[in-house]
Amino acid sequence: MKERCLKVALPVVAVVGRPNVGKSTLFNRLIGQRLSIVDNTPGVTRDRIYSKCEWAGREFMLVDTGGIEPKTDDKILLQMRRQAQLAIDSAAVIVFVTDLKCGVTANDYDVASMLQKCGKPIVLCVNKCDRPGNTDPDFYEFYNLGLGDPVEVSSVHGYGTGDLLDRVVENLPESGDQADSDDSVKVAVIGKPNVGKSSLINAVSGQERVIVTDIAGTTRDSTDTLVENSFGRFTFIDTAGIRRKSKVYEDIEHYSVLRSYMAVDRADVAVIVIDATVGFTEQDSKVAGYAHEQGKGCIVAVNKWDAIDKETNTMDKFTKELKENLGFMDYVPFVYVSAKTGQRLNKLFELINTVHENNSVRISTGRLNEILSYATERVQPPSDKGKRLKIYYMTQPSSNPPTFVTFVNSIDLFHFSYRRYLENQIREVYGGLTGTPIRLIVRERDSSDTK
Repeated sequence: MKERCLKVALPVVAVVGRPNVGKSTLFNRLIGQRLSIVDNTPGVTRDRIYSKCEWAGREFMLVDTGGIEPKTDDKILLQMRRQAQLAIDSAAVIVFVTDLKCGVTANDYDVASMLQKCGKPIVLCVNKCDRPGNTDPDFYEFYNLGLGDPVEVSSVHGYGTGDLLDRVVENLPESGDQADSDDSVKVAVIGKPNVGKSSLINAVSGQERVIVTDIAGTTRDSTDTLVENSFGRFTFIDTAGIRRKSKVYEDIEHYSVLRSYMAVDRADVAVIVIDATVGFTEQDSKVAGYAHEQGKGCIVAVNKWDAIDKETNTMDKFTKELKENLGFMDYVPFVYVSAKTGQRLNKLFELINTVHENNSVRISTGRLNEILSYATERVQPPSDKGKRLKIYYMTQPSSNPPTFVTFVNSIDLFHFSYRRYLENQIREVYGGLTGTPIRLIVRERDSSDTK
């Protein structure tokens, strides 16, 4: 059996503090330094309070939160505090941001006390230290918070952010990657709250069951269910997670998005669950867009289809609307299911296998260049001011998702429309490669390249 690497969720680093201390400015500064490259794909919307961040070879999920007002009756401020508390609960490391210009306030003491109770590593950041050189005498006041050595930072100018990230990385848990013989397909079931994610997993785990085992997830926010049946072995990751009833705040959509992001990182295939009785929403676009950006195989499962009054073309109309909203994922298949009745759950398993296979496909360089030769003969590459695009060859360096590198004489001549044309040619030859994005990287061949 081929050994596989066990996927784990990235550790979470929460940026917290009272209002107006510069948390969002710091967040933007940190992700601007080492942010992973993502596609600038039209239609992909992302909530900017979550982002992958990399420093010193370690990746983590950076989370910005609303300002914490420890003592308030204001409904909006209470919700912001709850959202911050949820981020703190999931965090491996907490960055507590304070303001040098305001000094240590009563609210800072209250927040510090709240953070100390959580038992997580805390990095104390004193922001707005905008003058490099000698330390401002007011800086030493922040030792009174009892959180160890503070870090001087200017989020506006970038001073001290490297030292801050060094401290964060020092406190991250050891990398959880490990060799594991588990060959199951990891399936993240994602979507906004109350679309039936847990019900769907309960339904698939009870169908043609051979072995079903509850496994403690790698984070407190997910529950893994191993299912083995006639279709194969699958580990379903339920992003509804283990949530105590006393600490569920279903109006906080941001946190459910974060849970979905973390599950996607661990998955081979993402099943995006949409409530048929509600239709497509902005949050559906966020979680789908993230799965697309991470190159995961994707399926859209329209749940509660049994609750819809049907007419002659109901499914066709619903599919057309979904395709318009998910225009940036024109490769994604749709399946209309019911966790309640078990409708089309066999079809869902079949699609998971197909999408996983397509996401893992490897195409030889020889076969790719046969496709390339046919495509360029059929439609000539574009030209500009008498200079025509020449495509020398194409190769596939990696899969998950299928990634192709094309060597050309001029990147500027490789228009987006021709890029899409070549991608469609590859899909056409390989049965559409349903459910998987394709990455097409273009490089100019320099004079030293003899190939």
